[in-house]
Amino acid sequence: MTLVLGAAGLVTLYSAVTSGTSTLQNSLCYRQLMWFGVGLVAMIISFLFNYKTLDRWSYVIWGGCILLLIAVLFFGKYVGGSRRWIAIGPLTMQPSEPVKIAVIIALARYYSRVADTRGLTLRQLLAPMLLVAMPFALIVRQPDLGTAMLLVLIAASITVFVKIERRSLISIVSIGAVTIPLVWHFLKGYQKQRILTFLNPDRDPLGAGYHIIQSKIAIGSGMLTGKGYLKGTQNALSFLPEQHTDFIFSVLAEEWGFFGTVLVLVAFALLLVWSLNICLRCRDPFGTILTFGVTALMFWQIFINIGMVMGLMPVVGVPLPLVSYGGSSMVTMCLCVGILLNVSMRRFMYE
Repeated sequence: MTLVLGAAGLVTLYSAVTSGTSTLQNSLCYRQLMWFGVGLVAMIISFLFNYKTLDRWSYVIWGGCILLLIAVLFFGKYVGGSRRWIAIGPLTMQPSEPVKIAVIIALARYYSRVADTRGLTLRQLLAPMLLVAMPFALIVRQPDLGTAMLLVLIAASITVFVKIERRSLISIVSIGAVTIPLVWHFLKGYQKQRILTFLNPDRDPLGAGYHIIQSKIAIGSGMLTGKGYLKGTQNALSFLPEQHTDFIFSVLAEEWGFFGTVLVLVAFALLLVWSLNICLRCRDPFGTILTFGVTALMFWQIFINIGMVMGLMPVVGVPLPLVSYGGSSMVTMCLCVGILLNVSMRRFMYE
């Protein structure tokens, strides 16, 4: 499934940049193919060692990713109004991508030691809140609210999976409901605009609502069978924004139609079902929580990206796993698959 989705991403990427020059087209496809190759190598390396090693080094990995996020604030590249990338030699990486895996590993270590059938208490939840709050604050500072909220969704999914004491759950929900108005107050202007546009895209059709309106036109115009490969007009005439990254699913839907998008969704569904199967069959608490966290990461990215381009969720800049253009995202997703393979190979090992 990883190879199938990666290949689908490369084919769609080539079409997504048809409105540009042939040099740009070849450059982006070549770089994405290179990153896919790097990701596959990283995936292989990630299942060559026992995943229990991640348990021992979990907090060190988490700490290293926090240092990278801090480095971004001081030395990161300023692109498109945000500072999210850092140059490491000839390569440029986005530290907020690997920090997702780091948080999952750290939470898996903590929960595998304290969780029981009675559920987690508020006191036991303080440490995981800190593990999530630090990277959340640093990512929001970039600013990248979409990735920060994704981190919260992943952590919340893992915590619910582990089980929370009923009184603690009620307290957390109540606190969350009270703080929502405060969060709105601290949002930046463009972030508020995105939420308001999600609720009513037609309130500013040529401004904030333009992206989502054009995306929905592209998806709808594909109908059942699509317009054909390299024949998408919304894409070719540059109506679609960020068509090679966040809105690549719109390009796919316009050219391959409903049937083509269903095939891609089936591939994603098979990948998620396979991941959950590994989680259910694992006999080690750390491995079980780790694989569920990785599955939650993939699910939420798929759900948010596709919901975003269809107008079902606000535009938050979350890439489609293994399909959208982006080196850091591609390598991170391949590492996730490698971790799943690792646990699958050693799920009955106790030592």
